[in-house]
Amino acid sequence: MSDATRTDVFEEHRSLLLGVAYRMLGRVSDAEDVVQDAWLRWSDGDRSDVREPRAFLVRVTARLAVDRLRRITARGETYVGPWLPEPYLTAFGDTTPDTAERAVLADSVSLAVLVVLETLSPLERAVFVLREAFGFPHAEIAALLDRSEPAVRRLAARARKHVAERRPRYDADPAHRRDLTERFLAAAAGGDLEGLLDLLAPDARLIGDSGGRSRAPLRVLRGADHVARFLAGVAAKGVPDLTVRVLELNGGPAVLVLSGGRPDAVFQVDVADGRVRTVYLIRNPDKLRSLSDLG
Repeated sequence: MSDATRTDVFEEHRSLLLGVAYRMLGRVSDAEDVVQDAWLRWSDGDRSDVREPRAFLVRVTARLAVDRLRRITARGETYVGPWLPEPYLTAFGDTTPDTAERAVLADSVSLAVLVVLETLSPLERAVFVLREAFGFPHAEIAALLDRSEPAVRRLAARARKHVAERRPRYDADPAHRRDLTERFLAAAAGGDLEGLLDLLAPDARLIGDSGGRSRAPLRVLRGADHVARFLAGVAAKGVPDLTVRVLELNGGPAVLVLSGGRPDAVFQVDVADGRVRTVYLIRNPDKLRSLSDLG
């Protein structure tokens, strides 16, 4: 296989590999590092003997991601404040025509699901991602991970049960979610306390991720009143040279707040029964770096 052919084959599968790695790791930078390592392994040799490049590349990527996940399992013990995944720019509405497939992909990369996946073991997470997000058969996952098929089926069942028990319920309708996101943004930007209270569910919560590097709550805020008053307070203080963009992150509408053209915060909401149930606020500058080109 020529160098040009190897490059073309890898680029054909790059988005798949990045999707697998990101869902397993929750960080764009880590996922990109894993995909780069997979490229180095793929490019090291002729590879003419590889009959199924997609399976080979997914196997290498999944194993590298599992190894990296095992090395960073201490992240939750040392992280300052709540941990959220790094925002991931998606455009399923443009690139995935099938509605059912788009819904599955969007759900598997949502902040709500990724937070729950963080509590799985590395192998459970790998099996869940490959099975639920990308539809790999159990037998193929077993071959990819060097495990028996019965063992993979047990891992899949355990992971699926764990996620189902812990994931919050939310409405997936993109149009409804975008409408509520924009109304919520308008109320938050204007410091409209009553407007926020009208949009928030009584048991709403706000999860802020700053990593101790910028201002955000170091504990989860619970209750509509606490969440609304915090957001109204943020609006009262203002953001220098503020611009705001609504875009698709992690499979759903999100708000990117820019200060002086640089990413300052990302807001995203989960919606259920016509109300905002969860507000995600990401302000860790390391996690906003991948969005810098959007300023």
